[in-house]
Amino acid sequence: MNTKDILLELRTKHGLSQDELAKKVFVTRQAVSRWENGETVPNTETLKLLSGLFNVSINTLLGTPQKLICQCCGMPLEETVISRNKDGTPNESYCKWCYADGTYTYSNMDDLIEVCVRHMVNEDFSEEQARSYLKQVIPELDYWKHYQELGDDGQFEAFKQQLIQEINDLQIEGMPRLEKLNALVGKYVNLEYRLPNGRKVKFLDDGTTYLGNQLACEFGGERCFGVLANMDFILICTYEKDGVNPELVLYQKR
Repeated sequence: MNTKDILLELRTKHGLSQDELAKKVFVTRQAVSRWENGETVPNTETLKLLSGLFNVSINTLLGTPQKLICQCCGMPLEETVISRNKDGTPNESYCKWCYADGTYTYSNMDDLIEVCVRHMVNEDFSEEQARSYLKQVIPELDYWKHYQELGDDGQFEAFKQQLIQEINDLQIEGMPRLEKLNALVGKYVNLEYRLPNGRKVKFLDDGTTYLGNQLACEFGGERCFGVLANMDFILICTYEKDGVNPELVLYQKR
């Protein structure tokens, strides 16, 4: 689809007239008409406003998307994994895992590489090949080239270390010492737990990014521990492979 068709479809879908859309993005009705007739396209600043209004990326609005990649980890950026700024607008430079609601989640390149390697290895791509590839690609991405400018003076890393200490202080029986917390999008870790009254409940938001990790149980067996946390809570559970038969161990407000 071309930009003119996409804008018409989005405006119609949101039940807006040309006049109403024009007022929301501070242009004239004639400007909106020209967009939808294919005579002109919105300028950069207006595209940003349209992106926030319709909750889609600028790349999508342009109709012939460039191939975007996360400028921290290098993964392809599809619409569903594009990160969000603190105000909820899309940030087309990063994925949800590397930039969570306005916060950069990685301060150590080696930690990022270890996380990425686990998701890249398959029968055609060995762990050694994945690690070698990432060590070549990641240092060339914008985030790592400008890390000192983009960083937060270590505040987020300090917060992660504080969380790790709080979780280890809980001394959960059978759970080994937690060493790292990684960024995890809720959609992929939002397990459904059965309560004593028989009801099933989920505690997470699919669209929110949390900090967490998976740990093998010290007693052996097929079950492992899952750890999730953010500024508001700590959640610890156990489950079998692929999150099957989850059991809630602890849910604690911070």
